[in-house]
Amino acid sequence: MSHDHHMNSSTLPTTHPPEHQHSTAAPGHGHGSDMMMMAMTFHFSYENVPLLFSGLTINTPGEMAGAFVAVFFLAMFYEGLKIARECLLRKSQVSIRYNSMPVPGPNGTILMETHKTVGQQMLSFPHLLQTVLHVIQVVVSYFLMLIFMTYNGYLCIAVAAGAGTGYFFFSWKKAVVVDITEHCH
Repeated sequence: MSHDHHMNSSTLPTTHPPEHQHSTAAPGHGHGSDMMMMAMTFHFSYENVPLLFSGLTINTPGEMAGAFVAVFFLAMFYEGLKIARECLLRKSQVSIRYNSMPVPGPNGTILMETHKTVGQQMLSFPHLLQTVLHVIQVVVSYFLMLIFMTYNGYLCIAVAAGAGTGYFFFSWKKAVVVDITEHCH
């Protein structure tokens, strides 16, 4: 269903910049009279910038600076959470099983290749903790995506800079697994 009739430029006030126009359609007609138009291009504004919730709107440079810092730390937290979940997963792995399988070797010989399989129990505290942390990670990632989708340049920079800083500070602890059977180093 097309809603192009709601975007008729003759119904939009001309006193606001295009990214902050409000529809003046008659009440009860479609979406109501307070529909806010979102910017679909990047902009560097600090007035009337919605942030995740309808009552959370940035209107001053100070509010934008505070939102920048908060979003920056939220993105850092997201990166730290990803690494923390990996560390917890490695610590909680309980069952280790080795599987050997024959593979053809040179000159028609048969070699045995061994693989390590690691798992964890479904009904355990570590798995429950991983599940809760996964839900938190998903929610935070969607918040960051929605913040970026405001197309506000300041907030987009905060997301990217926070994610980069978080990766820098947390990912160096990431374990690097080297497969000794890998021949293409």
